[in-house]
Amino acid sequence: MQTVVKKWFRDKASGLLENGSGPNIIVRKVDLINCQFLKVGATVQFECHLDKQGLIAKKVKLLGQNKSNKPKNKKRNVKKFPFGVMT
Repeated sequence: MQTVVKKWFRDKASGLLENGSGPNIIVRKVDLINCQFLKVGATVQFECHLDKQGLIAKKVKLLGQNKSNKPKNKKRNVKKFPFGVMT
């Protein structure tokens, strides 16, 4: 299955994946492949299993990050001060 990361709790090393109108899918750090955490909005591929806690994602692979349209090197409106002697 493929879906998007809904929430990630670094302190709990787990998170939630979108599941349409159904219950959220729980994902744990131990089930991540080649990554240590997930970012909200990232697309993941996984196997879905039923557990006593509900739906659990296993073998979770990061497919891509949803990148915003904001340019990374956007210059801030920095006020320039003329050179001189401070008094």
